[in-house]
Amino acid sequence: MTGPLRRRGPRPLPLHLGLAGMRAMAATSSLGAALPTTSLGLPAPTASPSAPPWPTGWPNWSAGWPISKAGQAERSRILGALGAAGHAPDALARAVVTRLLRADRALIAGMAGYRRHPFTREARDPPAIWAEGGSRLLDFGGDGPAVLFVPSLVNRAYVLDLVPERSLMRWLPGQGFRTLLLDWGWPGEAERLFTLTDYVAGRLERALAAAPGPVVLAGYCMGGLLAIAAALRRPDRVRALALLATPWDFHAGPDGPRRARTAAALVPGLEALMERTGALPVDAIQSLFAMLDPFGVAQKFRAFARLDPDGERARLFVALEDWLNDGIPLPAPIARQCLGGWYGRNEPARLVWRIAGQIVDPAAWAGPSFVAIPERDRIVPPASAAAAAARLRDVTTHIAAGGHIGMVAGAGAQAALWQPLTAWLRGL
Repeated sequence: MTGPLRRRGPRPLPLHLGLAGMRAMAATSSLGAALPTTSLGLPAPTASPSAPPWPTGWPNWSAGWPISKAGQAERSRILGALGAAGHAPDALARAVVTRLLRADRALIAGMAGYRRHPFTREARDPPAIWAEGGSRLLDFGGDGPAVLFVPSLVNRAYVLDLVPERSLMRWLPGQGFRTLLLDWGWPGEAERLFTLTDYVAGRLERALAAAPGPVVLAGYCMGGLLAIAAALRRPDRVRALALLATPWDFHAGPDGPRRARTAAALVPGLEALMERTGALPVDAIQSLFAMLDPFGVAQKFRAFARLDPDGERARLFVALEDWLNDGIPLPAPIARQCLGGWYGRNEPARLVWRIAGQIVDPAAWAGPSFVAIPERDRIVPPASAAAAAARLRDVTTHIAAGGHIGMVAGAGAQAALWQPLTAWLRGL
């Protein structure tokens, strides 16, 4: 695709290109033949199979990094596809690099196609019935009981209103519900000093007070934790609680403890970034998400390169990527709480996380609840979300086909989440 560059993403671009190069290094680290460099800068391994594969100072690829494990898996996949048995070492090594070069070209083509794609999100925000600072309560209309959606603090709220045909916010009013969306907005000077108590006991509670009557409070991702805390504080304003891909036990799952330790260990190194602006920058947040699946971004852009750029799938891909790259800085006090308190100390699951002094425990919520758990969620492991469902008293648990974002805004979102959520709402 030709034309002017319209985007800077995927953000941060140097990281994603570097990860692709690391994948190539890990995939070739023990082939033991002299190889050319790939287009992403793969250095040539040493000629001797017994010699160290990389110069002094390069990472130790056998140290158990997730990048190393994924790279070794990629090498095994390539060798299997090539039929490794019977190949001379040099010929086999060059065949692997040929595959990697092809993957590099596809990655660059996919990223270039994304950056030049003509898609522009044109959906206009509905009227706001309440506003404070940069936050707004958007009213998508509809007759019937009110459902108020609370998104994460680190991404734009419009993931729930991505494009008209992928908008849960514009679909629900047609099902007989008044639909409201809390847009947290960009954190200004005042918000950069906020704690989670300021957002829950302040902004969210005042938004609840402005909403029509007791609402069904629906939290997505991080917003689900905030929704639990608000429901416990204001049961008079919340008639039911819905948690969509909401984490609770941050140490759950086979990789949970390692991810938790890694996140907590990052806090001291991030302090220099946060001291300057009072917030964790968008690119730093994007980097943290990228490391959950180090090669995932490269894989999806290689797949995008194979799509018809004028097709519906390419348009939805670009819409989702634009949203991902349109992030929001996280106020420094909240970044410290999330990384150190939630991930590091696992305060929610240990029942020591407090809002305005009150312990947040889902078991204290007496009303009906709906918990949607995406079965292929790499951001919130299913076991983490299931831990919240296990503590709720009157709960309907739904295992959704899809991933963290696909469940709410993907091509199969209507069947995966929208319809089951609507059925539960009608049964209240």
